[in-house]
Amino acid sequence: MNKAAIASLLALSAFTVAPALLSHHGAAFAQAPAAPGQTVMDAAEFAVYDGAMNKQTTPQTQAPALEAYLVQYPKSSVRTDVLQRIMLDYSQFDPAKAVTAADNYLAVSPNNLQAYLIEVAYRTQAAQDPKVDAATKQAGLDTVATYAKKGLEVTKLPLDPKSGMTQAQLDAIVAIATPTFYGAIAADAMNNKDGAGAIAAYKSELAAIKPDQLTQPATLQEVFFLAQAYRLLTPPDFTSCAFYATRAAALAPAQFQGQLQPTANYCYKKQHGTMDGYDAVVAAAKSNTDPPAGFAIAPAPTDKDIADGLMKTTADADIPKLATGDKEFVLANASPENAAKVWDSVKGKSYQIPGALVIESSPTVLKVAVSDDAVQGKKADYSFTLKPLTAPEEPKAKTPVALAAYKKAKAAYDKEVADDAAATAVGKTVTLAGTYDSYTPNPIMINMTDGEIILPKAEPAAKPKPVVHHK
Repeated sequence: MNKAAIASLLALSAFTVAPALLSHHGAAFAQAPAAPGQTVMDAAEFAVYDGAMNKQTTPQTQAPALEAYLVQYPKSSVRTDVLQRIMLDYSQFDPAKAVTAADNYLAVSPNNLQAYLIEVAYRTQAAQDPKVDAATKQAGLDTVATYAKKGLEVTKLPLDPKSGMTQAQLDAIVAIATPTFYGAIAADAMNNKDGAGAIAAYKSELAAIKPDQLTQPATLQEVFFLAQAYRLLTPPDFTSCAFYATRAAALAPAQFQGQLQPTANYCYKKQHGTMDGYDAVVAAAKSNTDPPAGFAIAPAPTDKDIADGLMKTTADADIPKLATGDKEFVLANASPENAAKVWDSVKGKSYQIPGALVIESSPTVLKVAVSDDAVQGKKADYSFTLKPLTAPEEPKAKTPVALAAYKKAKAAYDKEVADDAAATAVGKTVTLAGTYDSYTPNPIMINMTDGEIILPKAEPAAKPKPVVHHK
């Protein structure tokens, strides 16, 4: 519930909090019978009440004055009306006290829509404070949803003749309350990753919004949340996600479109594979609040379709020339026949693979990410069994020449070990060479033997420029 809705609520509430009909005739009035619609109150109490209710000109001063009145007169005959006014006063400037006041008012008037709206609005605000942890947030939203569900039950009750409202006035409050309550239930479900629950609540919320408000930014934000809810389903419904995200993006003000359009594009491409034909979705989404009859987005080709299609257009002689990532994609996704063609073309052969991202590192085995998907997901898809480095042996003859040669060889060996370790630290990108030995398709893991670490060659030292002597 946003600030505009709260402002509307306060405007609508004016007719529900008219001060009690009071007369002041001195002490004798307390013994006189009350006229219909009047409240009997002695002079002393009336003076305190009148000073709080009618002499205070701002919510900031009226609310504490009315609280003091109830402390002094806890059994006041106008206690219910005063509790309502305290709640509405605090709702204008102090959310925490507004919630407490709403609790107090619901204790004596359990079917009051204003109180449920205030509970939902300000408890949501507290739960979504960036400072609260995830568990506290979910617990807070769960509580909000409980109040919202009770509030929805109240919206279905008939008009109470004692409320002082007309049917039109009640209908005006219900028109605000219904979508607000459904929106709170949807937000709770979304935060709890309950896609089906969020979808049902968002659809009910949008159905309760007046037609002339369906293209307002606040409503389009809820449409966008509905689109995201479809991504929480198992499996995700990318067609519905694309439709509602596109509607939100297409109708939103220009300054918001950049935030909404990427989700629309993502869902469309997940369903269709490319952005071809997207204009038809935009046209349908602009003119329909929900997908029209027969609306569909052709599914994208599966990974198997793509892999087999690649092999269909690749001559047998060109299979060894396929990019490393393409070979891996075919091995992981193509039909057994096509995967076998690719494997037969590389098995037992040695290749150099640049740009491998190190995921796991040891002196004997390196697990690296090679394909784009593996690199993005930081998951290994290649395993290299490294050739062991041979350390030089100490010379049997301890002659100066032999010892000097050994010392030089040992220094070179130690440097190579250190350089290899530095180049293959987790997170580094390195060039590797190896021989295709075996693989498993799901998840893909290609095993290479005779692995070698290819370090970049040191740049040769620049030759000094000759000195030029000028006469």
